[in-house]
Amino acid sequence: MNRYPLDSPEFVDALGAGLRAAGYSSDGIDALLGDDASRALVSGVWWPALRQTRRAVADQARLATLIRLFLLGATETSDDVAAALPEVDVEALLDQQVIESTEGGVRAVLDIRPHGSDSGDYLVVADQDASMRPGPVAYDHVLGIGGASMSLAQAVIRTPFGSALDLGTGCGVQALHMSSHCDRIVATDTNERALALAAATARLNGFDWDLRNGSLFDPVAGDTFDLIVSNPPFVVGTGAQDYIYRDSGMVGDDISRQLIEQIGDHLNPGGIAQILANWVVRDVDAWDERVRSWVESTGLDAWVVQRELADPISYVSLWVSDAGESVVDAAERGARWLDWFEAEGIVAIGMGSITFRKPIESRPADVVIEEITAAGQEVTGFEAQAFFARRDFLRINSDADLLAARLSTSPVFLETQALPGDEGWQQVGAAVTRPGGPGAVLPVDEVLTSLLAGCRGVVPLAALISLLADFHGVAPEALAEAAMPSIREAIGRGILYRAD
Repeated sequence: MNRYPLDSPEFVDALGAGLRAAGYSSDGIDALLGDDASRALVSGVWWPALRQTRRAVADQARLATLIRLFLLGATETSDDVAAALPEVDVEALLDQQVIESTEGGVRAVLDIRPHGSDSGDYLVVADQDASMRPGPVAYDHVLGIGGASMSLAQAVIRTPFGSALDLGTGCGVQALHMSSHCDRIVATDTNERALALAAATARLNGFDWDLRNGSLFDPVAGDTFDLIVSNPPFVVGTGAQDYIYRDSGMVGDDISRQLIEQIGDHLNPGGIAQILANWVVRDVDAWDERVRSWVESTGLDAWVVQRELADPISYVSLWVSDAGESVVDAAERGARWLDWFEAEGIVAIGMGSITFRKPIESRPADVVIEEITAAGQEVTGFEAQAFFARRDFLRINSDADLLAARLSTSPVFLETQALPGDEGWQQVGAAVTRPGGPGAVLPVDEVLTSLLAGCRGVVPLAALISLLADFHGVAPEALAEAAMPSIREAIGRGILYRAD
């Protein structure tokens, strides 16, 4: 048997043709399952989908079998699999490690699933996860499409780039998305099985990636890129490498530190790097101290967003349950892990994303580090690109420039907080929020509320401030000086923008 699956390009081509001939696509699966079962499957509830496949009519039989086989982990008869994929025979599927024999028939070894994006509908090849198969996953298990990979894919800036690097590619999800807007892609991993499955993912979708084996930037020594994307094995631990997809083999958060400190050497001027990272926190009131030291040492512009600050028990529980170990093994591993956290004085783990940009000109780096945990305020590629554009605008425009500019207020909500009192409701606070904007919240008082309402791109900001100053009986210069920090903050958050 082959050491790694899908090592025959001709077989991969035939498999892809068979899957597509059966209607094995995002739209095809949704149509067979229906809205309710499709939504349930996305949320991890599989049995409604199984029910729908068993009710499929004759002309949907091929697709129904493939859904059960690859998406639901069901055991199917060899005859049914042969009928579902007549383009390849069952022996070839066994030889190429797509399926394996089991009691009562065959079952999938690989998770092959459609993955839709704005640029197309693709097929992604990974290993069946712990919920689909008995026992723990293998040491070289290749993770499929998950929450972290989709979060990163959503955050990547999708403008055209020449050269791109997917560091720690796994099954190739990030490279797949980058193929729609990057001319050349290099994808690396330390896991040979991952590279084999990434190669299959690329071929199934008609892409040609330069796949290289090695850790961090070793496989691309001397190379530079316009875009670097990385979802590395960032899990904070003792340095043991129990599972390659999550454990780097480095102690603590050293994989994140090394990745951050080396990334600038491999970016072209003006280049972008977007990564996920975890960092150790020993004082929750100074959660940013460690990651700040790494980021500021790079000389790169950076936007660090902490999406979650996890306590040790929650963090360890997440990862020990992820691998499908027995309750006893998971408990023992978790206890050792917590003991190590306690010995190291680790009280929390920061989890988030970092977007870097390498300045073209010689100037101090622009670094913003913040915590944004609210649902619906995730970083997107559009917002990441707009973030840097707004930071550039603020850097090159003085306060005098802003006062002369015609500014407009974005669509925002004004939210007030009030408490009941002797004379009715007493307002105690107010803020404006730009929906969908990560951290796009600005506290406002009466004057700033009026100023934002008046910013319609018609008159210069200075004229609006002068009108407000007359109304409140204060000097325009004093009001302008007092308001300018909030004006700059509003521009930085995308609440205000230049209309002219």
